Amino acid sequence: MLSMTGFGREEYRSEGLTIQVEVKAVNHRYLDITFQMPSFLFPIENQLKQIVQQHVKRGKVSVSLHISGASVSPQIVETNWDLAKQYMEQLEKLQSTYRLTGDITIELLAGFPDVFQLQEQEADYSSVESKVVHVLESAVNQLHDMRQKEGDVLAKDIQERVKKMEEKIKLLGERRKIVIIEYQERIMSRIKQYLEHTPVYDETRMLTEVALLAEKGDVTEEITRIGSHLDQFQEIVKERKPIGRKLDFIVQELNRELNTIGSKSNDPWISEQIVYLKSETEKIKEQIQNIE
Repeated sequence: MLSMTGFGREEYRSEGLTIQVEVKAVNHRYLDITFQMPSFLFPIENQLKQIVQQHVKRGKVSVSLHISGASVSPQIVETNWDLAKQYMEQLEKLQSTYRLTGDITIELLAGFPDVFQLQEQEADYSSVESKVVHVLESAVNQLHDMRQKEGDVLAKDIQERVKKMEEKIKLLGERRKIVIIEYQERIMSRIKQYLEHTPVYDETRMLTEVALLAEKGDVTEEITRIGSHLDQFQEIVKERKPIGRKLDFIVQELNRELNTIGSKSNDPWISEQIVYLKSETEKIKEQIQNIE
């Protein structure tokens, strides 16, 4: 079982290159992967997405890639010789015209704008791309490990709750037999009280009506289906693939059966157990929302 939330971070540093990758995952109905990265990595976006998809099948995943260093955007300094020549000529002309003293130094010339310019060179990003792939794989592995650890905690909590529910359902099954007898006796007592002043009545018909009324209050089928759903739940939890949607469907079915028992039963003890079971089911549902 995997949680849909997690975080992974990896960094690579070498001379002239720094790569930082962060991967965050949160709950989402489907798989949604977004990247924040330099434009020169756009050509390998599908390859990077496939790396994430190898470990994540459902959830919203945000990948942030920060890359810096001379090897990413190499630059060279170029001298604008034509502009420097014009500055020199104008300085010498000023000096001659106004009979100015002093030397025309390199510091003076370098202070003029655009004499020296930085020019970006076209870089070969293939080596950077391969390093990005490696760093992303490491970050995604960290994400997977965190999701696995959180998933183990969720699985333990859910299985404990399901076990308690199974114990309660077993008790409900035992109580059901007593409730049916009590329900039949209560119905017969009321009917007899109603008919005690009636000289003639059909006892066979009365017993048939009692049986029908008792059947309406019988929750045997619902208890059997709940037991089956809980068995399925335990089996699905063991599967090594995305199971969140399956579990969510079973929880809906559990709620449906519990609601039916609650509406059928007039027994205070059973009603109390149904409240408990619905509470546990709701807690399980909340946990499932975070399961892949």
